[in-house]
Amino acid sequence: MRDKKTQKNAALKPVRRKRSRWSQDDTELTLLALPTTIWYALFSYLPMFGLILAFKDFKISAGKSFITSLLQSDWVGFKNFEFFVKSNQFSVILRNTILYNVVFIILGIILPVACAIMIDQIYSKRASKTYQTMMFLPHFMSWVVISYFVYAFLSPSQGLLNVILKGLGQDPIKWYQESKYWPFILTFMNTWKTLGYSMVVYLASITGIDTSLYEAAVLDGASKTQQARYITLPSLRPMIILMFIMNVGRIFSSDFGLFYQIPRGVTNSLWKVTETFDVYIYNMLQTNIPIGRTAAASFFQSIAGCITILIANGIVRKIDSDSALI
Repeated sequence: MRDKKTQKNAALKPVRRKRSRWSQDDTELTLLALPTTIWYALFSYLPMFGLILAFKDFKISAGKSFITSLLQSDWVGFKNFEFFVKSNQFSVILRNTILYNVVFIILGIILPVACAIMIDQIYSKRASKTYQTMMFLPHFMSWVVISYFVYAFLSPSQGLLNVILKGLGQDPIKWYQESKYWPFILTFMNTWKTLGYSMVVYLASITGIDTSLYEAAVLDGASKTQQARYITLPSLRPMIILMFIMNVGRIFSSDFGLFYQIPRGVTNSLWKVTETFDVYIYNMLQTNIPIGRTAAASFFQSIAGCITILIANGIVRKIDSDSALI
């Protein structure tokens, strides 16, 4: 009796097929992943060898290659980092970079979500697509091109805004010498350029929401505002958190084109409100400052961004583990 029961249980167990070590599917998937792997190896991982520049007093030796000169340069430890942190401009660029990004993150969540909800409520598909295209178009424009349009408005002599001010009997404003206006100008330009892209991301998430939820809400007498509050926003929560974590990871970085091209180069009168980490590193490269100090500034920026995104992800994981990025 026991032998029969044992045979019966053995028959019910699924038969495990021994998988071959390498199959045709493995070959095809490897070939598909090979170009991406090579790209990351050449442009992402291999250049990381240059991080030792931040810890060396790099000097090019006569008749020797870059690698040989780099390896034979004197090791200075954290002196390059000390020069960067103790510089007079460090507090200014740290303040500018963080405060601008905090404002960009807040506006980059509120405005795109609001615009996505409003466009989703438009009944006319043609009008909806037209508005999406108009708002998405600035994303494809270069900051160099945009800087010329901005200059057409802010030119001291023939700028459109100064022409309007003269027509109203007001004195023209020297926009590129008055620093108090530029935090608002830079915030407006960043929002104008990035709003459409972020809106499309949230709009795509809205289209994936189950329409039966809205139908049930209509039957219960819910208004459009109540539908957005109790259905749309909770459904967008995972995407909002994901975008928030990714943006927080770039809080020590800045859009170089925005902070350098739009003010047409950081002048002495504007540097206190326009110079950020990326602009500061670029200016270091244009001078005779040793490249090791420039590498230290860039390395500090990367490490600070990595720590920030890990902290943000850890906080989100404690509040809602399902919404965490990693």
